[in-house]
Amino acid sequence: MKIINLNSRSVTIELESNTPYYNEEEYEIFLNDNLIRKEKRNVFTIYDLEPDSDYKIEAQGIINFHTPKEKWTVYLKDFNPYKDGINNDTAFLQAAIMATPVGGTLIIEEGTYLVTSLYLKSNVNIYLKKNARILASTNRRDYPIHPSYANVGLWEGAEVNNFSSTVNFIDNENVTIYGEGEIDGQAENGDWYINHRVMNIAWRGHSIFMVRSNNINIIGLYVHNTQAWAIHPYMSSNLNFYNLYIKNNPKMPTTDGIDPDCSNNIEIKGCKFSVGDDCIAIKSGTYDLALKYKQASSDILIENNLMADGHGGVVFGSESSGGIKNIIVRRCLFENTDRGLRIKTRRGRGNVGQIDNITFDDIVMNNVLTPFVINSYYNMGPKGGHEEYVWTTKALPVDEYTPVLGAFHFSNMVCNDVSIAAGVFLGLAEMPIKLVSFENVSFSYNKEALEGIPCMMEHPYKMKRVGIFCLNVEKLETKNVTFDGVLGDEIIKEWTR
Repeated sequence: MKIINLNSRSVTIELESNTPYYNEEEYEIFLNDNLIRKEKRNVFTIYDLEPDSDYKIEAQGIINFHTPKEKWTVYLKDFNPYKDGINNDTAFLQAAIMATPVGGTLIIEEGTYLVTSLYLKSNVNIYLKKNARILASTNRRDYPIHPSYANVGLWEGAEVNNFSSTVNFIDNENVTIYGEGEIDGQAENGDWYINHRVMNIAWRGHSIFMVRSNNINIIGLYVHNTQAWAIHPYMSSNLNFYNLYIKNNPKMPTTDGIDPDCSNNIEIKGCKFSVGDDCIAIKSGTYDLALKYKQASSDILIENNLMADGHGGVVFGSESSGGIKNIIVRRCLFENTDRGLRIKTRRGRGNVGQIDNITFDDIVMNNVLTPFVINSYYNMGPKGGHEEYVWTTKALPVDEYTPVLGAFHFSNMVCNDVSIAAGVFLGLAEMPIKLVSFENVSFSYNKEALEGIPCMMEHPYKMKRVGIFCLNVEKLETKNVTFDGVLGDEIIKEWTR
């Protein structure tokens, strides 16, 4: 086992395990020789440590460590907030954040704090203690607007006006927000989901938004009922998301979990997702944004997470024009999602950047309708998608608007209770997917499966218990791939080698 994050009041540990998200068996955790709890997850966090103190943790091994000093400790209670969930506490929390000196920690004690928007401060940590609840206002008129021209207003890959988020990082660095507290967006109690595809004053904000920020850690929080994507890092780097629980109503669209956007050097570990859209969606803007900033999303490690419910487990796009590359998804558990890997793109996304060098390894998927989907004909989202230019499978001239899909590697995976198809890979006739490789992957099918649609396109395929279906794939490689219960051919190739 190893420490993946240590600060003055918490430590996060990752075990080396042969099984995704959960350990093979329950284990005990001892802190300084005292049993503190039993645990099953591969990633866990211990809170309420004392700064500048020696500790020993024993779980499936022993680690000795010393917590860092805390230059300043500031308590929110000393700012006299209401903490009743009725009166607005925004000014009290913002005052406490700004008053905490560099190198200090702001401790938010138990209570319910009604807020609109909070703006964090560099080099200041926030400890959200157990039963501390940040409650977002349900009135959109309470929220300031982030204007598009300042590169802080963004919606689905384009610079537009949108509302501020509950917690905002703008040009911040060296910040950790952590603890067993929660951020409740209260979206279901407001009007955020009414005509959600229509802008009302401005586009919706998030529970946590960051832009142009560096070295940020978010650990342990329960984030739920969000207005849109729960956590949206944009143009940011060196980010860690550990042991989060992100939950949204399964019927509410555009309520993704974590959506890294034009961002790099990211770790997502030990997180649990149950959302109304995609669990993790990696993005890099639409064509105009990509042409302006030329910023890919890259070097992202997604490990030891549980994707339970959602449209897609780990998703790329559809706003992917700046490129997405060097992504590793490993030792994760997918349960009851519509798709496992899901790539959404189409003509018009362009080739400022490519989607390339994507690896999935050591994965278990249970009751995932279609474990793998790469769709170059996606017909939803911003700026259309229903035109013949998008949906035709005929070859069109290659130009700056033609998306490029590179290499995708899948290995050491077990996919149980597949219903629609093992994998559907749809490249463009003029720009096939470069490489799809499978090694040591097994598919077993749900014998009670119903016919369904594997991917969103204008003229969709309908499938039931299909194997691997490829259209316009330059090279398909398979080694030790098995199918139990497939109907028809295991591998179907159209314009594929």
